[in-house]
Amino acid sequence: MSSQSFRPIFIFLDADRHASPFDILMVIDLIPDAVVLKYEQVTPDDADKIVSDAMFPRGPKGAKFTKIFVNGKDLDTVNAIVDRIKKRMFPPFELSVIVDPRGSYTTASAAVLKTLQLSMKLGLGTFEGKTITVLAGTGPVGIAAAWLYAMEGASKVIVTSRELSKAQRIASLINNELKVNKVVGVEAKAPEQVGEAIKDSTIVLSTGAPSVTLLPLNILKNYGKNVKIVADVNAIPPYGVEGIDPNMDGKEIIPGVYGIGALVIGVLKNNIEAELIKKALSEPKGIFDFRAAYEIGKSIFLK
Repeated sequence: MSSQSFRPIFIFLDADRHASPFDILMVIDLIPDAVVLKYEQVTPDDADKIVSDAMFPRGPKGAKFTKIFVNGKDLDTVNAIVDRIKKRMFPPFELSVIVDPRGSYTTASAAVLKTLQLSMKLGLGTFEGKTITVLAGTGPVGIAAAWLYAMEGASKVIVTSRELSKAQRIASLINNELKVNKVVGVEAKAPEQVGEAIKDSTIVLSTGAPSVTLLPLNILKNYGKNVKIVADVNAIPPYGVEGIDPNMDGKEIIPGVYGIGALVIGVLKNNIEAELIKKALSEPKGIFDFRAAYEIGKSIFLK
């Protein structure tokens, strides 16, 4: 059997009760001859068995055309599944693995890149030396965004949560992974606490749940004297930041403060995910997570 006769197969491992059709439809539209298999309510033990059975039947050449897509709302479960997959694979039976839990990693990459683009456009430069706040930053989008801001040179990244222990845990995790001491977790239950969290920041990214306003306009006006850019990933009203429309792309919310809406971020997110899928298809092996998504996003901007 020649390598040309192998059809690409995407195996979706979803930790949730129902697999999201979003990513499945994207794969089908991008790669019409792809075969899609889906498994739901997958546990790490399940992933171990499924990947073992997927590695061998097509031989080493066929394994290069077998792709895994890991999904699910619970980030801890997703990470545990990915860890099992990494341990299970070995040369020459190594598969390409896409990790984008409910689109959070491609969303985070797009949000960070849109704030970078606007910062450069406004003449503020890169993230170097800036304080940046990620509101509700303990979910998958917030964690990936905070990680990327810290990696890209921000002097301080503030991660907020309604529970201080959650925020501090995520801050410690990112600091340990990057071997830095620049990510700080703070509690932000009340609007005034949100104000304290943004008062020294140049950029604020809201990554909260749909229909939850995290940053009221009066708090932004009263506390955000240093804020220049505010972005929001919530596309369902009421939005995460009062005054930001989902289609806003660098328009002033209040004098001197420029907003980026969720639908604008979503356009770039979809482009990044499409390129991420194509890259995983072209590569015989590798883990394609938020780091890979961000690099792809940067290459889109360069083009």
